[in-house]
Amino acid sequence: MMTATHFKGAEVSCCVKYFLFGFNIIFWLLGASFLGIGLWAWAEKGVLSNMASITDLGGFDPVWLFIVVGGVMFILGFAGCIGALRENTFLLKFFSVFLGLIFFLELTAGILAFVFKDWIKDQLNFFINNNVMAYRDDIDLQNLIDFTQEYWSCCGAHGPNDWNLNIYFNCTEFNPSRERCGVPFSCCIKDPAEDVLNTQCGYDVRLEGQKSIYTKGCVGQFERWLQDNLIIVAGLFVGIALLQIFGICLAQNLVSDVKAVKSNW
Repeated sequence: MMTATHFKGAEVSCCVKYFLFGFNIIFWLLGASFLGIGLWAWAEKGVLSNMASITDLGGFDPVWLFIVVGGVMFILGFAGCIGALRENTFLLKFFSVFLGLIFFLELTAGILAFVFKDWIKDQLNFFINNNVMAYRDDIDLQNLIDFTQEYWSCCGAHGPNDWNLNIYFNCTEFNPSRERCGVPFSCCIKDPAEDVLNTQCGYDVRLEGQKSIYTKGCVGQFERWLQDNLIIVAGLFVGIALLQIFGICLAQNLVSDVKAVKSNW
């Protein structure tokens, strides 16, 4: 009777095992989807057939976000999924340590962002202006900038004149582009009466008083959006952190169960 009780206490919890498996298989599939989207986008742009072109883009390629996030999610999901299903302590420990490292990096980044606010603001300004210069170099980057300017009702990092940094939109007399002294259509204030998007609405607007375009910069608009949605943003980060901690606890619990069972063999 005592032996049976001892053996029962050393069982691997099926609840923890299959909950961790289910949690990670969703994570794994999402990671595979992001990775697939990223690789498909690169294939469409010819990057996979010419890997050297990765470094040609002067600005930020949004596809990198899908590749990196998808890759990390895929690796984590694989380790957690197979580790839980096969009760593999090495994969479970890898999952825990990797997830813990990500959590630590997120926490460190959050603290540094709070302490060095001005530096972060300068980096954001540099990042936006750098991508303004590369606006026509990549269609994904172009779509990202257009979405950002439309969503936050802004134009450039600090204002429309930031588009002077782009060779197609600058106001120099030697610029032969039809878009000279203009801005992208995403800077235009939309007319509710127009059913068809006017992609030429930004032509010459910086010569005409800028009345029909957004005049606020995206850095300032982003700061205001962050202040207005601080509770939602903070709640999102806390939710992600709790999920990570929960995953680490489940994996460590399963490792302890497996070790306890093996010690009785």
